Amino acid sequence: MTDTPTPLNLGWEEWLSLPDLGLPALRAKVDTGAKTSALHATHIETFGPSARPRVRFTVHPIPARHDLVIPCSAEVLDRREVTSSNGDSELRYVIRTRMEIGGEAWPIEVTLTDRRGMTSHMLLGRQALAERATVVPWERFCQPELSYDVYHSATVRQAAPNRALRVAVLSRENNYSTRRIVDEGESRGHTVEVIDTARCYMAINALAPEIHYDGQRLPRYDAVVPRIGASITPYGTALIRQFETIGTYCVNGSAGITASRDKLHAHQVLARHKIGMPVTAFANSPKDTENLIGLVGKAPLIVKLLESTQGKGVVLAETAKAADSVISAFRGLKANFLVQQFVKEAAGEDIRCLVIGNRVVASMKRTARPGEFRSNLHQGGEATSVRVTKEERDTALRAARAFGLNMAGVDLLRSDSGPKVLEVNSSPGFEGIEKASGKDVVSRLYDEIELRARPAPVRRRKGGEVAAPGE
Repeated sequence: MTDTPTPLNLGWEEWLSLPDLGLPALRAKVDTGAKTSALHATHIETFGPSARPRVRFTVHPIPARHDLVIPCSAEVLDRREVTSSNGDSELRYVIRTRMEIGGEAWPIEVTLTDRRGMTSHMLLGRQALAERATVVPWERFCQPELSYDVYHSATVRQAAPNRALRVAVLSRENNYSTRRIVDEGESRGHTVEVIDTARCYMAINALAPEIHYDGQRLPRYDAVVPRIGASITPYGTALIRQFETIGTYCVNGSAGITASRDKLHAHQVLARHKIGMPVTAFANSPKDTENLIGLVGKAPLIVKLLESTQGKGVVLAETAKAADSVISAFRGLKANFLVQQFVKEAAGEDIRCLVIGNRVVASMKRTARPGEFRSNLHQGGEATSVRVTKEERDTALRAARAFGLNMAGVDLLRSDSGPKVLEVNSSPGFEGIEKASGKDVVSRLYDEIELRARPAPVRRRKGGEVAAPGE
């Protein structure tokens, strides 16, 4: 025989929490005259598959504090017409979530509605009470009181649930990396949409910046994963700046992508942060060819186009005369290039470290095919698992941090004087490194997205008032 829990005594006003929504403290009005419970919610929109739709919304847990916003999501249980006490009817989304009050917890149904202007942002109806509580209508706070102070501490961020997110992948290709991002996100219950960067257009204004796609305004996304091709870098980074203006979390920011794609700029960033790299030189005048070669050292030398990707536009000049010929040819095409020291001891091998957040989550060694100095997989290089040293790991982390990138493929050469950074890739591929290392790197990417897309804690103003982030 199952014991029936002793009903709680509730006053007409009580403190409660909805932990599955990331709301640790709410002051609620207890109203047995109302059948259903209601939560103050704004920006209500559905997403996800039609068979199991979800709803996302924002909650202002503290009345009159519109600067404190908690984003929430839940599975849609129903959509019902609800008549309020003043006789107005409204079609509302219904969710089920766990309520904690007075040391007890049980699931309740809650309707979502805009209760702006109401004293209480939560209404607890008789359906939620069932046989679990009795109401003493002339009392207040029969159960222990909570405090809004919890919203200014890191606790609210750490305890926030892994809510379902709406994620956009900026990509023009249906390749392995894009498919992995979609599949992994959907397996975690998120909604992941692939957006063709070139088909987006922007409404740029101070009050309501927007992004449109195929004739419609894009919805709010919790996170954006940029997978922007080199040919569309300027427009792609402008689009990311627009997402940043709106306030969307972008895995990699526009400034970091722009700097990493320009090889001259990238090497200047590395030099400014005192990160080891092959000696590099750049000049604009054709009269400086001999001096340019002299700055780098003796042949063999690498001559590299600034816009080169996947090993294309990279030439090994084995003699000074060959280097002079390659430089003259590039200048004849009015191409921008740089000259770089050739690290012989690397012997056609480099190390790719994949950095996500503050960790190197996977690494691989790429070996050039016989007769080839470029180890890129697109040039026929072979990838194998490798254990990196602490110095190599630290160098990769410093390089990604120098560009402000949360996800980066950092390519290193092993030289006699320590690791040398060749390139920092802001849109690294996942296929080669997942197969070579055996690591599920896309899962680590979502760990970072889920952490960073959560609401940030707010801080306390002088006098005890809670302040919003950034104030």
